[in-house]
Amino acid sequence: MEWSAAELTDLDTSTIDHEGGFSALGVPDRIVAALKATGIDAPFRIQIAAIPDAIAGRDLLGRASTGSGKTLAFGVPVLTRLAAAERPDKRPRALILSPTRELAMQIADVLSPLASAMNMSTILIAGGMGYGPQTRAFRKGVDLVVATPGRLVDLLETGDADLSGVEVVVLDEADHMADLGFMPAVSAILDAVPGEAQHLLFSATLDEAVGKLVKRYLHDPVTHEIDPEKGAVSTAVHYSLQVKPHEKVSVMCEIANRPGHTIVFARTQRGASRMAEQMRDAGVMAGALHGGLTQGARARVLKAFKDGSLPVLVATDVAARGIDVDDVTLVLQVDPPMNSKDYLHRSGRTARAGHKGVVLSMVLPHQRRAMSRLFRGAGVKPVEAEVRLGGENLAEIADCQPVSGEPIAQEAFDALVAPRQQHSRKGRRKDSYGGGRGGRGFGGGRGGRDRGGRGDRGGRGSYDDRRGPRRDRNASRDDRERRYGRSGSETW
Repeated sequence: MEWSAAELTDLDTSTIDHEGGFSALGVPDRIVAALKATGIDAPFRIQIAAIPDAIAGRDLLGRASTGSGKTLAFGVPVLTRLAAAERPDKRPRALILSPTRELAMQIADVLSPLASAMNMSTILIAGGMGYGPQTRAFRKGVDLVVATPGRLVDLLETGDADLSGVEVVVLDEADHMADLGFMPAVSAILDAVPGEAQHLLFSATLDEAVGKLVKRYLHDPVTHEIDPEKGAVSTAVHYSLQVKPHEKVSVMCEIANRPGHTIVFARTQRGASRMAEQMRDAGVMAGALHGGLTQGARARVLKAFKDGSLPVLVATDVAARGIDVDDVTLVLQVDPPMNSKDYLHRSGRTARAGHKGVVLSMVLPHQRRAMSRLFRGAGVKPVEAEVRLGGENLAEIADCQPVSGEPIAQEAFDALVAPRQQHSRKGRRKDSYGGGRGGRGFGGGRGGRDRGGRGDRGGRGSYDDRRGPRRDRNASRDDRERRYGRSGSETW
């Protein structure tokens, strides 16, 4: 896994409207121009609410639904404050903590071009990446650090990272950090930051662990609550699809055979891999994303999904936390969520950033009562529909069409997500992306353990997402990370 900062040059500040938009919130012209160059002209509600207070130096507690624009709500004021003065020494001046590698990478991708517009540097610190570029960045000097907790704690313990010069620290998705068991690591990091630093905390919920962070580290924070967690479902259309058990797989494949980005949810790693293979066998290009895959495999699958070459992504709940794609038009829940919170999280993958979206839940006869309770807990009143394979109402609801029935060739799928081939000294091909021997390309291999037993296609030694995936082969010092969270949990 590699990352490099993006740069923006030749910015035009002559056409900026200082009476509205980001400029009216106190954002410097070059950042406004950089936002415009990336296609962002008008701020969202959470950005309008949070940016002025954050620029003023106030500690801030933000609650907003997924897809509401939180990254810029904290990223723009952080860069604005840093731009007010030059870095006095090599120590980083701002820190953004994120629970997962994928989300941290997306934050760094969004903010690094804006930072470059202000002649500031950015570094991504995460497990599964080489230590060399990270330690060199600290030695050379860096303005903004975007990090996951486990790797940053590791660098603090080895003395490679120094946070004593941090002026602004951001905790993004603090509730998810608590879910993953990262609170000890987060506390260790915040203790290494000067107490007078500005603290910005964003979280969908305020559970006990997050509440303790707020009381301990935030000083007289201003609170902005835009679209609380249940608001994440308000802009999507929800359906409860009554499906016959013998048609479940066929209906799933037909729903997935549609234009645009589609995310399908499975409860386990093995289920995600199996569903993706069933779709490809039916002629629908789909790939699985779960914690049993290597970091490189996950990055390639997510990249293919974002660029549209892989239109259907089958994911587990934990894996989907790293997905930040605004134009997902449909979420399909093949396996029911564990609870209403998971339902809200799944639903939040669509109808993002003002776009429309549809959430479909496949409900078998024996699941109706439990799903009714879950819908009530999530504050959702879905449209109920009985669907059959090839039915007109199914095509109307999902904008889908019957599958071709011609299997996707494994070579075609591998061309999208397979890594470059490597050869061992004995001349045998090595493929880090399938995870096991004798597999069928991506996701192949036996020996993975899951909640349901053996056979996870994620490869040898993988685990169910909720139990924590296997340790990344590329991380040489994960033993320290284990002391500050669940074993391997930083993978997601």
